[in-house]
Amino acid sequence: MTAVFVYFALPAILLVLGLPIFLVLLVTCLVAVAFVADVPTEAVQTYLFGGLDNFPLLAVPFFVFAGEIMAQGGIARRIVAWVVSLIGGIRGSVAVTTVAASELFGAMAHTAVGTVIAVGRMIYPSLRENGYNERFSVGLIASSGAIAVVIPPSIAMILYSVSAQQSAVALFTAGILPSLLIGLIDAVYVMGYAWVNRLPLTARARWEAIWATTKEASWSLGTIVVIFGGIYGGVFTPTEAAGVAVIYSLFVTMVIHREVDFRKLWSIIQSSVFLIAQILMIVTVAGLYSWLLTTSGMPQAIVAHVQSLHLPPWALLLSINIILLIMGSFLEPPAAILILTPLLLPLIQAVGMSPIHFGIVMTVNLSIGMYTPPFGLNLFASQAVFQTPLSNIYRGVLPFLLINFFGLMLITYIPAISLVLLGK
Repeated sequence: MTAVFVYFALPAILLVLGLPIFLVLLVTCLVAVAFVADVPTEAVQTYLFGGLDNFPLLAVPFFVFAGEIMAQGGIARRIVAWVVSLIGGIRGSVAVTTVAASELFGAMAHTAVGTVIAVGRMIYPSLRENGYNERFSVGLIASSGAIAVVIPPSIAMILYSVSAQQSAVALFTAGILPSLLIGLIDAVYVMGYAWVNRLPLTARARWEAIWATTKEASWSLGTIVVIFGGIYGGVFTPTEAAGVAVIYSLFVTMVIHREVDFRKLWSIIQSSVFLIAQILMIVTVAGLYSWLLTTSGMPQAIVAHVQSLHLPPWALLLSINIILLIMGSFLEPPAAILILTPLLLPLIQAVGMSPIHFGIVMTVNLSIGMYTPPFGLNLFASQAVFQTPLSNIYRGVLPFLLINFFGLMLITYIPAISLVLLGK
C-alpha cells in the first residue's frame, strides 16, 4: 500500500500543488529510494544519468533547435504563404489552409506550441477577415497545431522509441497515414462548417501568384525534402537527419534569405537551450522513475490484475485511451510517454497489439491532450497569442476534440492505418 501511495498518489498530489513535472518525478524517486525501494543508492546515479546515454535522444535538441530557426527565420512564413496560394476557390479554403500549414510546419518544427504561435500569428487575421468567428478560429488553430506531435519526424515518437525499444524509422513510417487522416478529418469538418454558415468563397490564386510563392518558398520546402528524403531514402538516421536539418535551416535563413544574423541566432540558441533543458531534465528523472517502478514489480502486478478481469481487447484499448486522454490533458507528451510507456506496454502486448501501433495510438492521444481542457498547453499558448478568454477557447476546441476522438478510434481499432506502410 505504501508503494502505491509513493509511486502514484504522491506524484498526483505534487502535480496538484503545481510543481514542475521534473521536480514531481525527482521528489517521488527520492522518497521511493528512502522508504520503499530496495535498491543500492549507487545504482540511482547510474540510472539517473544513464537514461541520457542513448543515441536517438541526440535528435531531440537538434530538432528543437532547427524548429526555432525555422519559426524565427522566415521559413514558416514562406511555407504558409505557399499553402495559401494553392488552396483557393473552395468554400472553407482559409480554414483548410490552416490545417495544411500546421501539417507542413509541424513536420519541420516538431513542436505543437510553436506551430500554434507561428501559424496562428500569420493566418488568424485571414480567418477573421473571411467571416470565421473568434471562437472557431482560435479553436481551429489550437487543435490543428497539435498535429506536430503526431506528424513525423516527431520528438514524441523518438522518445517512445527509446522508452519502448522500438525503431524510430518504423514509428515515423507508421505515423504518416494517421497524421494525414487527422488532417483530412479536420479539413472535411471545416469545409462543412464553412458551407453550413455560408462563408464567402475565396478567389482562386492566379498562376503568377502560385509561381511567385512557390519560387519564394522553394528553399524552405527543401527542408521537408532533405529531412524526409534522407530518412526514408536511407541516407541518414533520424538523429543524423536532425543535425542536417539544423545545418540546412541555418544555411537558408542566414545565407539565402538573410533574415537571421548572429545577434538573432544567439537569441534563437537561448530559447532553444531553455526548451531542450526542460525536455532532457524530464527524460533524466523519468528514466529513474521507470526503473524504480519496474523493480517494484507494480507493472507486472497491474498486468496480472487486468488480465484477471478478462476484459475483451476492445474494452481494454478503450480504457487505455481514456487514461491517456486524461493524462495528456495534464502532462506534456514527452513526460507522459516516458512515465506511462513502462506501465502500459505490457498490457497492450498481453492482448497482442503491436508496440509500433500502440506508439501511434499513444502519440495521437497525447496530441489531443495538447488542447484538452483544462490544462492543454496549446490552450494557454492560444490565449497568450490571441488574448482570448479561456472560456472561448474551451468552447472553440470542443468540436475538434469530438471529431479527432473519432479519428483516434479509427486509428486504434484499424491497425492497418498505422501498419500498412510497414507491410504488416
